[in-house]
Amino acid sequence: MKLYVFNPDTDMALANNEENYIAPASARRMAQDLALLPIWYAQPGSAVLAPSAYNADYLQIMKRMFPLSVQLVTEPELPDYAESQIIPWGWNLAFRKRMLKGGIAKHKLPTLEELKRLRAFSSRELAMVVLDGLHGIENCCGLANYLNDIPACQEFVEKYKRTVLKAPWSSSGKGLNWCRGIFTDSIAGWCQHVLDEQEGVIGQPVYNKVEDFALEFYSDGRGRVLFTGYSLFLTNEKGAYLGNLLVTPEWVENWITEYVPLVTLVQVRERLQELLTVVFGESYTGYLGVDMMICRDEETQSYRIHPCVEINVRMNMGVAAHLFRENFVAPGTVGNFNIDYYPTNDALQEEHKQAMEQYPVVIENGRLVSGYLPLVPVTPKSRYRAYVLCYKSRVNDTND
Repeated sequence: MKLYVFNPDTDMALANNEENYIAPASARRMAQDLALLPIWYAQPGSAVLAPSAYNADYLQIMKRMFPLSVQLVTEPELPDYAESQIIPWGWNLAFRKRMLKGGIAKHKLPTLEELKRLRAFSSRELAMVVLDGLHGIENCCGLANYLNDIPACQEFVEKYKRTVLKAPWSSSGKGLNWCRGIFTDSIAGWCQHVLDEQEGVIGQPVYNKVEDFALEFYSDGRGRVLFTGYSLFLTNEKGAYLGNLLVTPEWVENWITEYVPLVTLVQVRERLQELLTVVFGESYTGYLGVDMMICRDEETQSYRIHPCVEINVRMNMGVAAHLFRENFVAPGTVGNFNIDYYPTNDALQEEHKQAMEQYPVVIENGRLVSGYLPLVPVTPKSRYRAYVLCYKSRVNDTND
């Protein structure tokens, strides 16, 4: 049996790189509130690790509405699933220890050497290497430097009007330092801290971003990396994920032609698939997403694709949204897949109640036609919410 686990703190755990790592309270809250999210991308006949009670009730309701063939497993039940294949959001030392302590057989978990290799794969330094391999494709842009000391950091910051310095390992929207051509004491201190902790800093010019999107892939661990689909997503001003659009691949390809010729996207996708196959081939099994941007050249006002901003070597929200649309959304329906946070439960409960009343859900033949659907239960303790809001497109399904 495959046992899915939502552990959204995995990037922070990789940065810490200690098996006794404890996530911040906000990350633990998110993991608990959204624990049941994997039911929407888990393979039929599998299980999801989550607290019981409210999750069990919610799952039974969803099974009456959608063709879901998954079961709930709680932490105390882990010894009964010792021989299961564990499929987390992402692997790290602390999660491995948690599963081992919980009762999962050691031979079903990655070795320490395998986790060391996976951590190297997850470094922003690898994204920089892949970006180099994409140079030369027309209508593309993108530059990244690996900086290994303070003088190199200072030279890079002072070379451009605007730059962003990145820690090699950090979570979404974190580990970033935005600079405006002046290497201040504060920036120097931040750089020294990252150099001490992670031995390097990634420097990139700041581009005039217009849109975020990603290409999603799956590595089968046997030498093949397959293209899974596109992801159009939204971020806040700090780069943290907000949500995805639920649209068809044809819609995305039509959208891209508003900025660059489709042939550019195809060339990026094919070159990227080749590069990722060389890198990951037989060394990694699972999903990986390559974040990209549409950028506007300030001098020519023309558009470019930045083809490799980040590489997420793990499950990600873009894949979750893509699989939800393919498996549970009716043809001709479009919408949004969102994750949001509320400072109080009362605020979340009020928003949830209003959405339920304003956008009643319509489901036909096990697929969502329109309306608001929470993807996890909204409980009296919830602060995080995952949901979709869909509507019937007014145009042809290939261009919804």
